[in-house]
Formats: sequence, structure tokens, C-alpha cells
Amino acid sequence: MQGIAADNQNPCQACGACCSYSQNWPRFTTEDDAALDLIPEQFINERLSGMRCDGDRCSALSGKVGETTSCLVYPVRPEVCRTCMPGDVECAMARKRHGLPVLA
Repeated sequence: MQGIAADNQNPCQACGACCSYSQNWPRFTTEDDAALDLIPEQFINERLSGMRCDGDRCSALSGKVGETTSCLVYPVRPEVCRTCMPGDVECAMARKRHGLPVLA
């Protein structure tokens, strides 16, 4: 598996809901040009405003939502991805949309 190192304690590896929630997310916000240059071009949308999505799913998400997932650009992922935390409001909203239990 590419991206996140195997870690049974990381609920994100068995989820991926936040990465398949909206074709308008994740958007770039506070990244500078140097940080954005680290993300492979095939994962950036045409407007250069965020990650490219296939439908509502980020193109850098690998695996099946709710089972096993990983991020293909995890070390250089956008800031918005870094701030989304297991169990926060955004996580809960995405998990509900996919019919997954909300984390405590």
C-alpha cells in the first residue's frame, strides 16, 4: 500500500470518507507554491485550486471507502487534509454520508 504507513490504530486507513465527500474538496488554501509543486500534477485539478476528483472522490485516494484506504500523496497532502482529524465535525459529516458510524 502506498501513502500512509500501515497502522492499525489509525481509523483513517479503514475509512477515506473525508476524501470522497465532495468534488470541491480538498481545496488549496494556505499552501505556498513550493508545497504545491510537490504534489504530482496528475492529482491537481484543471483550475489549480485543489485536488482533482473523480466524481466526489479525490484522485489520490486509493482503496475502498469504509474498508481499507490510503493517500497516494500523503507526505505532501494539502493543508486542509492535514487539519481534518478523526472524529471532528468534517469527519463525522463525511462518515454519515457514507453510512459509516461516527467516531467518538
